[in-house]
Amino acid sequence: METVNIDIVSDVVCPWCYLGKNRLDQAIANVAGEINVAIQWRPYQLNPDLPPEGIDHKEHLAAKLGGQAAVDEAHRTLEGLGVEDGIAFDFDAVKVSPNTLDAHRLIRWAATGGEAAQDAVVSLLFKANFEEGRNLGDHAVLLGIAEQAGLERPVIAALLASDADKDAVRQEIDMAREIGVTGVPCFIIEQQYAVMGAQSVEVLTSALREIAQMKAEHPAH
Repeated sequence: METVNIDIVSDVVCPWCYLGKNRLDQAIANVAGEINVAIQWRPYQLNPDLPPEGIDHKEHLAAKLGGQAAVDEAHRTLEGLGVEDGIAFDFDAVKVSPNTLDAHRLIRWAATGGEAAQDAVVSLLFKANFEEGRNLGDHAVLLGIAEQAGLERPVIAALLASDADKDAVRQEIDMAREIGVTGVPCFIIEQQYAVMGAQSVEVLTSALREIAQMKAEHPAH
């Protein structure tokens, strides 16, 4: 059975990234038993300049999208798509636009516990932000998520209190921009094929099958 490797460049405050993750999960379920899929989450910051404590979410979004009407329309669209993909978006609950650097550090550390631990942390971060309106810049929220995902709370607490991996995460984000990632989610498959945006389950499923077949026909020497 072929293994298809995917690096997912994403930000945890990007609703399209949440949709993209759920759709990829469905695509992976579609190919279960025929293809192994190995995933690595890579950081991206839509708003790297936000202060550590974050800012008012509604004001920030209205300024970014060009007014409340545009925000409302975008939210209606996303809520409709969320229903189809099993996501209960609650945009009214979101009060803070956080700086996501610490959330990305947590995702990075979760990888040391294996792919399942990292996946759990990413899912919990998306859910906390978009369905529960929790502030992903708050260390108490991040520690709760770490613990829920089975990570060692005291270890994560010590790491969050330090500057550990801040530069490494920023370098990864810079690298993503250098290779041309301007929007997220971006699925980089086998380090050579980029699939941009929250594609449909069907598109992702066929991409996995095509690339697995190519790998089978042209094995690496």
